[in-house]
Amino acid sequence: MDKVLVTGGCGYIGSHTLVDLIESGHQVVSVDNLINSADHVLKAIEKITGVLVENHRIDVCDLASLQDLCAQHDFDGIIHFAALKNVGESVSEPLLYHRNNLVGMMNLLEVQKQFGIRNFIFSSSCTVYGNPSTLPVTEEAPFMPAESPYGRTKQICEGLIEDMSTAHPDFRYVNLRYFNPAGAHPSGLMGESPEGTAMNLVPIITETAIGKRTSFSVFGTDYDTRDGSCIRDYIYVMDLARAHTLSYVHASRSPLAKNLDAFNLGTGRGTTVLEAIAAFEEVSGIKLTYEKSGRRSGDVVSIYANYDKAKELLGWQPGSSIEEIMRTAWQWEKNRSQVGTA
Repeated sequence: MDKVLVTGGCGYIGSHTLVDLIESGHQVVSVDNLINSADHVLKAIEKITGVLVENHRIDVCDLASLQDLCAQHDFDGIIHFAALKNVGESVSEPLLYHRNNLVGMMNLLEVQKQFGIRNFIFSSSCTVYGNPSTLPVTEEAPFMPAESPYGRTKQICEGLIEDMSTAHPDFRYVNLRYFNPAGAHPSGLMGESPEGTAMNLVPIITETAIGKRTSFSVFGTDYDTRDGSCIRDYIYVMDLARAHTLSYVHASRSPLAKNLDAFNLGTGRGTTVLEAIAAFEEVSGIKLTYEKSGRRSGDVVSIYANYDKAKELLGWQPGSSIEEIMRTAWQWEKNRSQVGTA
């Protein structure tokens, strides 16, 4: 049984990955400074798994605190989620994103080296590909100019990992480039619960449906796509969580000659923003109020994944449709509204 440090463990993807890691037999410790999350999710994890996860309210930019924590635990690996991720905010606050995302990554790589933590899984992003010239995107696709400072930080972080993999061939690294996580745990006990204003499409949709918003905007309806709106690859969050566990196992078993790998995680299907809205309306029976607006700075026109490599080497493939994603997200929204955890 490995002991895994999960940064950003109280966040959306981190918390769902904690569940999958626990159910797969791993010990976990969370680090989350709670600036974009809340630790009440730990109670939901305990209800689902029977395990109360230990969270340390540490900023990954605080190297001394990370060193103190690692001195207290014998970690076998790190799964790194703790980063700022709002594309629009990164355009207006680029220094904030570079400082947080890059310093945090360097600190984690530093404690990995100092304490000999063998395995490192990085929550990267499809934004590293920029506006790709060929779809669906494979792992061999070149990095195009990033469309936002957020995307640029992911590219730089992958570069840091590549340099570390060369300098330390005994360590194992996996970059997971995923697309648009969405949905909620099937129990309805946990899901996407942004602290402050929701920026991702699915919680915006569910918040509008429940009455927290009167309407929302669809940014850009004049793109060269099926219906003029952006195309994204929406992946069910529990499918994504499973991929992190499988990637950890892959890293721990990989031969010395291959200590760095990357996987695209998506469904292989592009869904337009308007199609996603229609899918929610179908499963919920609720007609949404929205307005068509102009394009938003930093948005990529169209991107979706080829996940053949993950299927072949990790034994992973997505199992949920956009309708199933919307169904779980809607159940979570109704549940969290009833108990006042919004």
